[in-house]
Amino acid sequence: MKTMTLIACMTSSLLAQNSLKDRLKARSDQAAKQVPAEVRAEFAKGIKAIDDSGIEKSAKQVGDKAPGFTLKDPIGQEVTLSEVLKKGPVVLTWYRGGWCPYCNIALAAYQEKLTEIRAAGASLVALTPELPDKSMTTSESLKLDFNVLTDLNHEVARKYGLVFKLTPGVEKLYKEFFDLTKFNGEAAGDKELPLSATYIIDEKGVIRWAFVNADYRQRADPTDIVAFLEKLKTGKN
Repeated sequence: MKTMTLIACMTSSLLAQNSLKDRLKARSDQAAKQVPAEVRAEFAKGIKAIDDSGIEKSAKQVGDKAPGFTLKDPIGQEVTLSEVLKKGPVVLTWYRGGWCPYCNIALAAYQEKLTEIRAAGASLVALTPELPDKSMTTSESLKLDFNVLTDLNHEVARKYGLVFKLTPGVEKLYKEFFDLTKFNGEAAGDKELPLSATYIIDEKGVIRWAFVNADYRQRADPTDIVAFLEKLKTGKN
């Protein structure tokens, strides 16, 4: 569909702008002008349905123990959360897939702040339902220098309470745009996705900071992440 192609082409021009918030807003403003009103209305219904479900409150929150996991990166190497935590706090973020322009904008912004995140003593780990070959394409195209791990069938996302069902309208639109199972696999299906949540987990495995939003157009700001990490490092949190 021409609409999906247009959306995908918007991403690169947005990456040159300043803050992540500004980039996301610019992308949303472009969509408001160029994506058909009926399509935007259907996505808005989808966001409201997620919000009404109460998932933001039922998902893991600050103070909760972060569920552990062992997942593979695009080349098959295993990464275990508890092992990464031995090096310091972990910034754990989810993205829906490389097909999502908002995800690409956010990932690029996190990459830009990676040096500061590491300077604060933390590691950045991204989880995605994308199959390894797809996540590798995403990593290579955005030149990501942090771990991107495949969460097959949303297994870890479920433990964090982040998986939601697409509304019938949104599901239908996605099927017109692309085949979601080609990105996430047949077992994961094409009816569920994870929220684009971000957590900061301390060395004891406790969630110290959380961003969980039903609106996929909103993402955790890397400046806020770095600021919290710096306070965590100095013991001010």
